[in-house]
Amino acid sequence: MAKIGRNDPCPCGSGLKYKKCCLGKDASQILAVAEKNKEASLKEKIIDLQEKAIARQASFYTLGAFILFTTVTGDGWVLEITEMDAVQVASNGKKLDIAIEENAETIEINWTYHFVLEGKIFIAKSYANNEITNWEGYPTHSIASAIKKIKKMFSPELLRSIYHDENVPEIKHNI
Repeated sequence: MAKIGRNDPCPCGSGLKYKKCCLGKDASQILAVAEKNKEASLKEKIIDLQEKAIARQASFYTLGAFILFTTVTGDGWVLEITEMDAVQVASNGKKLDIAIEENAETIEINWTYHFVLEGKIFIAKSYANNEITNWEGYPTHSIASAIKKIKKMFSPELLRSIYHDENVPEIKHNI
């Protein structure tokens, strides 16, 4: 393996700088992570998620700082926990088109919602028109647990470095 500079992109494919990712790991560990990241394309996971939503199969999994889930009603969502962004990828068993650009170094998604959890209710505020929608029957307990787990896995500095937008809308909502 060639010499990697601290500020070079990490060879594992995470999109982070080497010093914030795999610095200190040996070459075999980095290659193993690279292979895992190669297999875990977010676009591919979203396609799989949409197929499960069409089949009305409930599913739930995480990928890095993302949470992906489907419901038996045919809804599918991708959540990003650093800024609590969300995009619906399926609704009522139908695939929705989403804007996503992914390469070896970055992932860009046109997030359409900011989300919060209030008890058993998933609440989303649209970026387009500030409309607030409540969804019941979503796996809010699993989502909350995954958020805590993901935030423990990544340092606050790393999570802040992933997302650069300071203008996150606030959701004010009484249930």
